[in-house]
Amino acid sequence: MAHARLGQWLSLLVCLLILLKAESHPVGITLVENAVAKGAVCLDGSAPAYHFDKGFGAGINNWLVHVEGGGWCNSVETCLDHFYNWNRIKVRYCDGASFTGDVEAVNPATNLHFRGARVFRAIIDDLLAKGMKTAQSALLSGCSAGGLTSILHCDNFRSLLPVGTKVKCLADAGYFINAKTVSGSQHIQAFTGSAKNLPASCTSKLSPGLCFFPQNVVPVTQTPIFLVNAAYDSWQIKNILAPGIADPKGAWKKCKLDIKNCSPQSTSNHARISVAVLRCTWSSQQLHISWTVHRLLLCPLPDWNTGDMVGSRLSGVE
Repeated sequence: MAHARLGQWLSLLVCLLILLKAESHPVGITLVENAVAKGAVCLDGSAPAYHFDKGFGAGINNWLVHVEGGGWCNSVETCLDHFYNWNRIKVRYCDGASFTGDVEAVNPATNLHFRGARVFRAIIDDLLAKGMKTAQSALLSGCSAGGLTSILHCDNFRSLLPVGTKVKCLADAGYFINAKTVSGSQHIQAFTGSAKNLPASCTSKLSPGLCFFPQNVVPVTQTPIFLVNAAYDSWQIKNILAPGIADPKGAWKKCKLDIKNCSPQSTSNHARISVAVLRCTWSSQQLHISWTVHRLLLCPLPDWNTGDMVGSRLSGVE
């Protein structure tokens, strides 16, 4: 009974998060301005804030308060926001392919538009018009699919900015490995179709389908890039190593949810992801590439961790 109730709450939480993220239902931010007079302020002295999606119908008197994660800071240095006075932009993810697609035709049955590459360029052009054309420093960053975006578009981003601008890229949990699934197939390679928008430095040497993978793109990327990734990446274990399509009988279901449920054979398969990530770090020992590989089954790292690491290294990739 308790497990069923927990499942209901988790389902409710997922629904709330979907509502908060949905483009068709944006939830504005509420600043608690009167908290400042009480001394209730955030690290930088600003007013606290929350998003409030008002209930309706039978749920009007029920409340779910979800607290966002973000890690801890443990010193003055790690508590400082290295980008507090920068122009800061959060690009909403909306294309399903790390902003690489560009298909003119639209299927009337689905109305799906695969135009991510156009979206990326349109946003950058808009930012250039709003002052980024005079940028002294610029950092392209992202996590998960956004991290892959920052890898695939790193040199492209550099090319759109003035020659004198110091440009670097950061990918947190975006280093997706071209690994075989537990069924032995190369399932992830089926998700291609953006060949003309992948880095030419890679597609000129390899099949375009292989240039979705950072292990083939990072070594030929010319712009300084900083990579943060889990050696045992929980998302890649669930979706690349053992996706549902490769495990139709659900033999990996319990193992994917908790590593303690894994057999020795399953654990060795987990290690394949780790070995692949570590092998890539060893093969990418170039001056403009910097790596941090952690052992957490976590994707991505909390913002505090990545903010501290990249903030202190922006002046030079170490």
